[in-house]
Amino acid sequence: MRYSRQNKIIELINTYDVDTQEKLAALLRENGYEVTQATISRDIKDLQLVKTLTGSGKYKYALNTSKDMPVSERFIKIFRETITSFTAAGNLIVVKTLSGCAGAAGEAIDNSGLPHIVGSIAGDNTLMLVADSERSIPEILQEFQNMLNLRGRE
Repeated sequence: MRYSRQNKIIELINTYDVDTQEKLAALLRENGYEVTQATISRDIKDLQLVKTLTGSGKYKYALNTSKDMPVSERFIKIFRETITSFTAAGNLIVVKTLSGCAGAAGEAIDNSGLPHIVGSIAGDNTLMLVADSERSIPEILQEFQNMLNLRGRE
């Protein structure tokens, strides 16, 4: 449930100008998630959300895109705990996730700094990644496997 909720948070802040925890909680409730203020606070911290200035001069929550900030261990954990399988075809990689978690897994990959990934498109439980070339696929798949192999060491 946590990963599904955090995926929904990412979707909501990308869709709406969410400026307070209360507004975020209300939007989550409208989407079927019963949340408390403490849960919202933890999710904001876990997702490393920041407040950014909008064009209208107001602040809103957004994903931190700073390259100076280290990759969140939380994103890596989301990737490891939601991926069920992955396979490649040409320069594309299809990643299967738990239901409702493809967006969070895609965000994890997008924020991981992995080289050779040009972009991603997420559905509910499927994520498609585009690599810069077919030659890069083995390196990317090995990195995914390395991340998944950490599962048993925590």
